[in-house]
Amino acid sequence: MGRVNGWTGRAPRWVVALVALYVVVLVAVGTVSHLADLLRDGPRPYDWAPDWLNLYWTSLTVLDSLAALLLLRGRRFGVDLMCVIMVTDLAANWYAAYGVQHVGASDRPGLWRLAAFTALALATGPFVRGRLARGGG
Repeated sequence: MGRVNGWTGRAPRWVVALVALYVVVLVAVGTVSHLADLLRDGPRPYDWAPDWLNLYWTSLTVLDSLAALLLLRGRRFGVDLMCVIMVTDLAANWYAAYGVQHVGASDRPGLWRLAAFTALALATGPFVRGRLARGGG
């Protein structure tokens, strides 16, 4: 087995595993779904949503990717950005469900998955951040 270089070779395995999970969720779920919306429906994918909400969700195409890239580089700011994204995305989706669409929690199971990942990110993020280098890898 070859030698591991960079921050992943210095960080504890649990940190590397959590960063990998964060990146998979940010890219596979976040970036891919927002990019699909953007390509399919343009920058205003949801007719029912206000313009500012559509703009926010469209911007996540770039922000999710940026957070994932920073995390892959072992940058503390990647954890910070991920946590900000998750909290604001949860708030935006919660507002969309209850304030705009007026639907119940049972109608939006994705909202609960988003809440669970946000809780995981907020609970583990500070520990992961503390194990990453200031400038990154």
